[in-house]
Amino acid sequence: MTDQPPDLRTCPVHLGLGARAEQQPAFTGMEWYAAYAARTAADGAEGRLVSLHDFAESWTSWEMHPVGDELVVCLAGAMTLHQELRDGTQRSVTIAAGQYAINPAGAWHTADVSGPASALFVTAGQGTEHRPR
Repeated sequence: MTDQPPDLRTCPVHLGLGARAEQQPAFTGMEWYAAYAARTAADGAEGRLVSLHDFAESWTSWEMHPVGDELVVCLAGAMTLHQELRDGTQRSVTIAAGQYAINPAGAWHTADVSGPASALFVTAGQGTEHRPR
């Protein structure tokens, strides 16, 4: 019997200093992020969280990553990202499977889906903030 490789949906990866890639414990919900921040604090603004999420509904909140850009790659379905940039500019972009968008550092963002969608995220998560939609 062989071990099953980890699933990115449940066990994200941290990309750290020195070109390290470290499997993270299973995702348990929003409280998981505080423990992740503590585990990876030494990597500062250069650390990146790689995660994969499936969506059946639009997001119920906005988020913002102040120290770095976030790469969003749509893997299945389609999603519309809404961004409020630091200068107050608002924009929306719809991405489908194989397409990507970048949430600039400091941009508040949320997403709408009209059907099932999956996306890969590479996030500079230090100092991430959330607000209701």
